[in-house]
Amino acid sequence: MFYEPGKTPHNLPHDPFKACVAPRPIGWISTVDKHGRANLAPYSFFNAVCGNPPMVMFASGGSIDSLNNARGTGEFIAAVAPRAMLREINFCSAPLPPEQDEFDYAGLEKEPGQTVAAHRIKGVPIHMECKVFQIVNLPGHTPQSKNAMVIGTVVGLHIDDAIIRDGMVDVTLFEPLARLGYHEYASVAETFTVRREDFW
Repeated sequence: MFYEPGKTPHNLPHDPFKACVAPRPIGWISTVDKHGRANLAPYSFFNAVCGNPPMVMFASGGSIDSLNNARGTGEFIAAVAPRAMLREINFCSAPLPPEQDEFDYAGLEKEPGQTVAAHRIKGVPIHMECKVFQIVNLPGHTPQSKNAMVIGTVVGLHIDDAIIRDGMVDVTLFEPLARLGYHEYASVAETFTVRREDFW
């Protein structure tokens, strides 16, 4: 099949685009607003974009509290979502008003950041404290849409010692969640090693 997004129909029951870019890691983005009110939301448009310096991005497409807070304070924390906390992650995707705290709504306990005002999530093994490097406005379906990509420089990295094995982070010890298409998820429970020279 072939279709031109926004121009020609795909003739499928649901838009297939997100299912074609999968798996996508889920970043659990923690921010505070200018009044210190906490916000916590999962983003499947999330990834690392640079290694030196370490940088990550998340893209907001409708849920604007994280975007507004990151824009207003210049900070955020990106947590790597473990499979064991899928219920809480799902709770944090609820369309709550800006004044309602997702930590409380999902029954999560806050832990302080070291270099930013945003909170870490107790029980999550990886947190990346970030300073906003750039916010790129993206087109939306309507003029009112506030789609944007937030790029942050990682200024502090928390890694739970329990997921370090033989000096390396072992993701199978917490099974990070990823988003597929539609309502489907995946988690990393098994890995394999390939070196460049294996195919030379």
